[in-house]
Amino acid sequence: MTTHNATSPSGSQLSEAQEFLAKYPDVEAIDIILTDFHGIGRGKMIRRHELEGVYKSGRGLPSSLFGQDVTGEDVDDCGLVQTGGGGDCRCWPVPGTLGYLPHTGRGQLLISMYEEDGTPHDVDPRNVFGAQVKRAEKLGYHPMGAFELEFYLVDRTPDASGLYQPASYAMTKRRSALRNTMSVDEIDEMSPLFDAVYEGAKHLDLTLETLISEYGPGQYEMTIRYRDLMRAADDVIIAKRLIRTCARRFGMEAVFMPKPFGNEAGSGMHLHLSLADPNGNNLFADQADGSLSPLMLHAIGGIRGTIGETMLLLAPFMNSWRRFASAMYSPASDDWGVENRTVALRVPGTPGKTRHFEHRIAGVDANPYLVAAVTLGAALDGIEGKIDPGKPSEDEIGHAKTPNDLPRHWLEAIDRFGASDFNKRTLGARFHTAFTKIKQAEYEHMALKVSAAEWEYYGFSV
Repeated sequence: MTTHNATSPSGSQLSEAQEFLAKYPDVEAIDIILTDFHGIGRGKMIRRHELEGVYKSGRGLPSSLFGQDVTGEDVDDCGLVQTGGGGDCRCWPVPGTLGYLPHTGRGQLLISMYEEDGTPHDVDPRNVFGAQVKRAEKLGYHPMGAFELEFYLVDRTPDASGLYQPASYAMTKRRSALRNTMSVDEIDEMSPLFDAVYEGAKHLDLTLETLISEYGPGQYEMTIRYRDLMRAADDVIIAKRLIRTCARRFGMEAVFMPKPFGNEAGSGMHLHLSLADPNGNNLFADQADGSLSPLMLHAIGGIRGTIGETMLLLAPFMNSWRRFASAMYSPASDDWGVENRTVALRVPGTPGKTRHFEHRIAGVDANPYLVAAVTLGAALDGIEGKIDPGKPSEDEIGHAKTPNDLPRHWLEAIDRFGASDFNKRTLGARFHTAFTKIKQAEYEHMALKVSAAEWEYYGFSV
């Protein structure tokens, strides 16, 4: 029998489990969730009496979970598929993520994978990001940030033509195909669902803030409170699952595919980022003369130089690339600007101590840990190298973008990612190889899928 170290390498404390069990005496089950390469939660549903054991000795899960494609199939040549005995690695609680989902009646806990000696497992996406956080902290910076989530609510079953439709409102059961952009009445008609989402957030240490009806019919956006960047990435995992599980109980589905409807707006996941000093002061704050922080400008310069190499993480699936078919509000570029929503890296116009920048390219399907890892890593490279970001863009909505060196499609993004020394250095060699192989396999699989549109256009006419 293997004896495991009673000290959690994640920093989790047994008292967190004990307090949870005392606060929620009727909870009988807890979902423990490990986030894979694709941002999908993998794990187990454990019983109440097992929770303390996860905090005392961790929980075994196979590291081959990271060697799977989006469907859960092993990708044999990625280097992560287990052979031989196929032993487990230990997963430990992510401190502060144990919470309760009132609408399910279950608890929920994020976990992260470690080796038997307590070393963070090198291909766990959360640990990949954690390495960049540690790098920032060694330089005297504390990363801060928040993500915005855009998503669609759709009917659970398709219509007679086989197509999914925006969901009927939770309150009135009425359906609207209109955009209703920023309509407060639309939010009111969907309020029973969102009331359940906000109620659940109270039990998850998740501060959801502004809610709006977005540009597409059935599309919404939620913002999450700005805080420690690692916890901000955790917040995305927690928020997406909260929204999904609530939607199911109202007879609808929350869709985080970035382009579910070809003629409607895509769904993004904008990342807001700044760096603080050890005392919590914002190092991106404007200079005394009102000019932008050189530190922030160098960070933007570093990111601009890597966007082309990292597009596979920002747009990881075939559907991701449909979002860039129309550049309106979905910038497929490497430019920056102040108070300009056509650019990739936007500096909000409000001046002062809260100054930060917004990375606008990632789709809502992207893994937040990986988006944060390459964004922070490139920002630190820019700061260390004092990279000039160049002149801010003055493009306007509806105007043609200046040509840039970004991939034009998914396969090119896969090739660029695989050839990138920046990705290999920032994400780790083993992760870099495995992710490249998994995406190559996914591309080859999807290339064999013949769509209904292809039958319509070509089946009987060419």
